Amino acid sequence: MANGLDDVVAAETVLSDVDGLGGRLTIRGYSLGELGGRWSYAQVVRLLLDGFFDDLPDDVGLAAMLGEARVGVFDRLASALPLLAPLDVYSAMRAGMALLPDGETLTDALRLIAAPAVLTPALLRVGRGEQPVAPDSKADHAADMLRMLEGSVPSPDLARALDTYLVTVCDHGLNASTFATRVVASTQAGLTSSVLAGLGALKGPLHGGAPGPVIEMLDAIAAHGDAAGWLRNEIAQGRRIMGFGHRIYRVRDPRADVLKAVVRKLGGEGETGRRLAFAETVEQTALEVLRIAKPQRSLQTNVEFYTALVLEAAGFPPQAFSNVFAAGRVAGWIAHAREQQTTGRLIRPQSRYVGPVPELVA
Repeated sequence: MANGLDDVVAAETVLSDVDGLGGRLTIRGYSLGELGGRWSYAQVVRLLLDGFFDDLPDDVGLAAMLGEARVGVFDRLASALPLLAPLDVYSAMRAGMALLPDGETLTDALRLIAAPAVLTPALLRVGRGEQPVAPDSKADHAADMLRMLEGSVPSPDLARALDTYLVTVCDHGLNASTFATRVVASTQAGLTSSVLAGLGALKGPLHGGAPGPVIEMLDAIAAHGDAAGWLRNEIAQGRRIMGFGHRIYRVRDPRADVLKAVVRKLGGEGETGRRLAFAETVEQTALEVLRIAKPQRSLQTNVEFYTALVLEAAGFPPQAFSNVFAAGRVAGWIAHAREQQTTGRLIRPQSRYVGPVPELVA
């Protein structure tokens, strides 16, 4: 038995490989460094879905279909926004996606990929008392997400930053949400059912729910004034230092470097630049404090740390960070769901009973 399924191989996949010792992430034969900032999210969606849908178009066609899917999702779900808005923004997004058809076609898949990008800005705007902004089917996916959030065309740099983020988090081995997705897909349930399982797992603070608290940590350290002292106190109280350590990586998370480069491009003399400089100081202090306090563990910077800075710069509030994570990861979930349905079996592991045993009756 392996508690937590550590080191248990539960699937063979062509989709991604996480090298925890080498600090490398491979997505369908490409390193993350080859994709992040170089391929658009729509191109990476096509890469992930290649071989799982017979009618998959080329890059240009896929981008057009994804734009049409955003419009279709908005038309279908706009009337439900007032009912969803009182929920927290993640639960509201998940509830909205549950209203989509539970099919298996490419159209169903692209509708699910479009949904977080459409619902998250719409729900945030409704929550602020503003009218939602309809999608532009001709726009780039990330740029349209930002346009729907703020009501104006974003700067190319900001759109590129969000696009790079979506690519960076699109898939990451057999993580908790992807495994949950594959379990449901293995029953031959529809794509919506499978994606909802992934959304449920992603909500937890040990998975996709973690980037938001990084902002709280940075704000608390700024108010305290002594990064090392604040961090040492958190460790002494048994609390986790957000943005550091990973279940798989024993070295620096390669996604952190891609996103750090993104934030640097957005920096300069303004607030984003000052925020980055402060965050880099906190990062180096945290690494040193953790090295001394926990010498037996390799606790390096993970994707959460610079995710928080990218999404903050893009204008998303911390409570919506997991939504944007889902907007990138949903493409990977769907690819894994299709791979499981076409090449895998019903996932049905065994458990070991350790409870009381009834007495035998003669």
